[in-house]
Amino acid sequence: MNKMILLFVLLLGYFSFAQDEEKEKAKALSASTDLTWEANKELSEENFIEAEVNYRKAISKSDENVAAPFNLGNAYYNKETYGEAFGRFKKAGELATDKKSKHKAYHNMGNVFMKRKEYAKAVEGYKEALRNDPTDEETRYNLALAKEMLKKQQDEQKDDKNDENKDKDEQKDKDKNKDQKEGDDGDKDKDDKKDEGDKGDKEKDENKEGDGDKKEKENKKPEEGDQKEKPQQPRPNQLSKQQIQNLLDAMQNEEKKVQEKIDAQKVKGVKVKNEKDW
Repeated sequence: MNKMILLFVLLLGYFSFAQDEEKEKAKALSASTDLTWEANKELSEENFIEAEVNYRKAISKSDENVAAPFNLGNAYYNKETYGEAFGRFKKAGELATDKKSKHKAYHNMGNVFMKRKEYAKAVEGYKEALRNDPTDEETRYNLALAKEMLKKQQDEQKDDKNDENKDKDEQKDKDKNKDQKEGDDGDKDKDDKKDEGDKGDKEKDENKEGDGDKKEKENKKPEEGDQKEKPQQPRPNQLSKQQIQNLLDAMQNEEKKVQEKIDAQKVKGVKVKNEKDW
């Protein structure tokens, strides 16, 4: 009997506690809802900062208020703060207990992905929204648009990749041609240097041969005829050719005078024979 009474007391206390908890949750939800309505009013009056503060207070008051994070997400979305908006829509989707609320949350998540050009994620967001409400034509239209944009994006990425590969191939060809040209230029430089070396060796050989010829010519004797004859200078006590010629002429004149004198004496000394008188 005592056990039954104890069990009854415990159950009574539990139900009382549960009721109190439910009352607290209801009270918190009510306060959160009031803050949400206040934030909605401030947002309509374009008081974004005050509205943001009240939305945050409403979210902190109750986890059952799906409207607070959802409306704050819309406020961020309109401000183009898409990262914050996505976080609030995701929270609303997790808190939602009915399909209608889930549909709205996922639909708006798809809108965020569209704005960020993340079309593959947008497609998944719209699909999840349609799972919760297949009759929404706007979501269906957005899904078709997201698929089209995704296909276009993939085609552009494919073209960009092809262009990139083409540019890489062209660059490789340019580098290859450049290396080949540099190699040809290097070979040409080597050939030029070789030619210059051959030319230098040739000049050295010519210079060497020239020096040898010059030395050989210098060593040649005068009788070989390669050395030019130089006018002989008169030695001391030696008459020059002109002096000798003058001397010979003088001697010839003297001899001529002597001869004339001798001839004259011969004529004078010859006796004249008498002619016979018959």
